[in-house]
Amino acid sequence: MSESFTHQTVLLQEAVDALVTDPAGHYVDGTFGRGGHSRLILQRLDTQGRLTALDRDAQAVQVGREIADARFEMRHSAFSALADFPAASLAGVLLDLGISSPQIDDARRGFSFRHDGPLDMRMDTHSGQSVAQWLQGVDEAQLSQVIRDYGEERFAKPIARAIVARVQSQGGIEGTAELAQLVASVVKVRDGAQHPATRTFQALRIFINAELEQLRIALQASLRALQTGGRLVVISFHSLEDRIVKQFMAQQARETVDRRDAGWMLQAAPVVLPLKLLGRSKPSAEEVAGNPRARSAVMRVAERTDAAWPALAQGKGRV
Repeated sequence: MSESFTHQTVLLQEAVDALVTDPAGHYVDGTFGRGGHSRLILQRLDTQGRLTALDRDAQAVQVGREIADARFEMRHSAFSALADFPAASLAGVLLDLGISSPQIDDARRGFSFRHDGPLDMRMDTHSGQSVAQWLQGVDEAQLSQVIRDYGEERFAKPIARAIVARVQSQGGIEGTAELAQLVASVVKVRDGAQHPATRTFQALRIFINAELEQLRIALQASLRALQTGGRLVVISFHSLEDRIVKQFMAQQARETVDRRDAGWMLQAAPVVLPLKLLGRSKPSAEEVAGNPRARSAVMRVAERTDAAWPALAQGKGRV
């Protein structure tokens, strides 16, 4: 496949180092992208190891299917495919969230306002509505909620009002430049160098692709599919994603008990805590200097465990 757009994989060595603990294990790269993580994982596996990669983007899938390795399988699928793997069958799951540089840089995909293109934003262009299509039927209240909740945009109401008025008066918004200019006409002030439309574009992309819902599915499915000692490695690029990952891992790594009761250790029944937290890391200053898009990345790592802790049935404290 010939493609002029390039992608620098974020936290490449760090993520694969954290993920691969068994060279003969079966791993899943839940977001193939352009294959940076997948290719390094394959280098770490022995002849018995296996890697399955998933991606919703047909262009990414085409790149993946060019990898000629009997240990590797490329699937055109969303995170929901993680539910297809048998329980306790995987040695590790890697989720590199967000969008890839080729998706941003290709104006035809409609993810960015830097170059005018069709207002699409679908990761899988073969299914679902584009943003332009969805805006045709949305009302002001729903649009405002989407922009507020998924973009954390404090000007959500006036932005939604302006978008709906434009759609009603002109029959729609077809291009990224038109949308960006419209939002900029409403948002007069923005801290730093961030474009006024950044949060609105983020919100529409997350909503149209159901990214947060897919992430929750992936986390739950990964927990079931990981074997004891298997690793869950997640790289997030904004606070909405990272908050979900952080809360999920923390919830699965602790159990409620009443530690004020002197006899709690003797009275409590054992409770299995599915995860052990292994840490959080961010890109180095050198990586950010070479790839500014890495600056917001956060990597969290946890390990599947069958460790049992005693816990009272009706406790109030936390271990």
